[in-house]
Amino acid sequence: MPSPRSPGGLVYSTEGGRMCPQCRHPLDACTCQAQAAARLLGDGQVRVRRETSGRGGKAVTVVRGLPLDAAALQALGKQLKAACGTGGTVKDGVVEVQGDHVDKVLAWLNARGHAAKRAGG
Repeated sequence: MPSPRSPGGLVYSTEGGRMCPQCRHPLDACTCQAQAAARLLGDGQVRVRRETSGRGGKAVTVVRGLPLDAAALQALGKQLKAACGTGGTVKDGVVEVQGDHVDKVLAWLNARGHAAKRAGG
């Protein structure tokens, strides 16, 4: 009996080789990765805040809630880092820009049509 966490079923077929456990297609024809990449990551309420917790006291500007897919979020993160002239990262649907650039990020996002607002203190 399969566990409640896994769908169980076919894992390998002599016709198609290894099978995807989610969509049950051969791995070379699997559509799960494309669907996951196309999914929107944010909730639509764009919040910008300054965080220092867990970073050794160094400030980081964090942008959450952008309603973009993974590729568009990567591109926006790159443009945002270039506009601030600093480094950063994009992970788990969150854009992190090194340094305290909350005002600059808010202005940049609002100029490009995102209804961004300040969160936190």
